Amino acid sequence: MKTQDVKLYAAQQLHRLQALPDNQRRAELAKLRRGIGHAPGELPELWGCFLLGMPESFQGRSAPSAAEWAVYLALTLYALHQQGEENVSMNEKGCTLGRAVRLLAQNSAAAAQDWTESSILRRFNALATAEEITEISHHLRGMIRLLSAAKDGGIPLDYPQLAADLYELQCTDPRYAQTPANVRLRWGCLLYTSDAA
Repeated sequence: MKTQDVKLYAAQQLHRLQALPDNQRRAELAKLRRGIGHAPGELPELWGCFLLGMPESFQGRSAPSAAEWAVYLALTLYALHQQGEENVSMNEKGCTLGRAVRLLAQNSAAAAQDWTESSILRRFNALATAEEITEISHHLRGMIRLLSAAKDGGIPLDYPQLAADLYELQCTDPRYAQTPANVRLRWGCLLYTSDAA
């Protein structure tokens, strides 16, 4: 199943990054941050950061594939989220996007305000209704900045799962089990279910 392959490859790349010596890791993260706002493959200096060991089946022929976009966005956004954090990883298994946004909304809601009225949710809704991958990338970048700036050191995110979600968001084949609507529904369930807190 390609979604699981995308998730596994993203996890391997994150593990490779985290295993680098400190100076090399910082340099690689800085390179990845420069890739934010660019398409996969646009900056040659990043090719090794996200293409190293990528399965041939992921590779687009005339334009970046859905898998390349998913991995590229997950890695560049992780680099943004990880900026300034030396001793803690902003990649945490199980802290899915819906769950992280709920934590962010709860933390940012004023004492008298219900978290479901938070401006964070309006931003999340803009992300969830975005159709095109560059628009999704734009909204997601803003959400990652908010997660990073959250009090008590930020709110981590499951980046391999994010890569899988981004891959599925680009799937338009109705025969495929995971469509964009399913991804959005999963985000909503994780946002609103009681065990998300």
